[in-house]
Amino acid sequence: MTVHPDIAKILATLPPADGTRPDPVAARAAEQAHVPAPEDRLPLHAVEDTTAAGVPVRIYTPVAAESYGLLVYFHGGAFFSGGLDTHDGVARSLAKETGHRVVSVGYRLAPEAAYPAGLQDCYAVVRWAAENGDRLQWDGGNLAVAGDSSGGNFAAAVAALAHDDGFGRITHQILFYPSVDLDFDTGRYASLRDNAEGYGLETVALKPYNSFYLDSGADPSDPLVSPVKRQDLTGLPAALVVTAEYDPLRDEGELYGQKLREAGVPATVRRYAGANHGFVVNFAWIPEYYQAFRDAGEFLNRR
Repeated sequence: MTVHPDIAKILATLPPADGTRPDPVAARAAEQAHVPAPEDRLPLHAVEDTTAAGVPVRIYTPVAAESYGLLVYFHGGAFFSGGLDTHDGVARSLAKETGHRVVSVGYRLAPEAAYPAGLQDCYAVVRWAAENGDRLQWDGGNLAVAGDSSGGNFAAAVAALAHDDGFGRITHQILFYPSVDLDFDTGRYASLRDNAEGYGLETVALKPYNSFYLDSGADPSDPLVSPVKRQDLTGLPAALVVTAEYDPLRDEGELYGQKLREAGVPATVRRYAGANHGFVVNFAWIPEYYQAFRDAGEFLNRR
């Protein structure tokens, strides 16, 4: 199908990317200016700001209950932007539709924090969640990781780190249009060419936007930086990989899902027709795209 008409209207107002490196301070301020007021956010039973392993987190409790599955969420933003406020809506929707207690991670950002600081923060919070199950009223079942875009990169990398450390508590990984290959050679994936212009995230912007992370020491050939490059994917947690039809990153996410299946990992790949990169953050008000959160709930609660 073509781009969803409501998305197309907004895309028509955006200037084309020119390939220049963004100003992190200005980009963060622009994002913050669009954060909804607290009274306009999806209501939940409880939302708490605290720290976990020294990392700022926001804990979302969907309903009053004796126990919960746990989901640790990593926001997107090309490793240099985004935060607890900008992705608050995603975390709230995940809590509501999964029934899990969600721990959203305010990890350190590039360029101020060099690789692997952000990744270490994410992994530390997952370990903290498992170690603090009593405080979180964990039911001892699901301990999932989830992320969108660069947060999806972190979710996949954390799952791999945990596996290699012998930390076998992570049960699921949910990757929304993940950035799993930081080698941006346009010959690598057809979607980098087919969706290069006019869909919000443009191929020419990938290198400059991710340059803060890469220049801080992240090597695109390292599987912890580009999870799709991991040679042995056996034993990783079950995966839900959500992609968008009109996203330059579409094909790398789908390849990662395919490689997981080939390694014997239960992996579901769902492509959202008519959607573009960022749709769970920007266009979840469109009913067919809010479905991505219900998909996450069905995936986590499947018997």
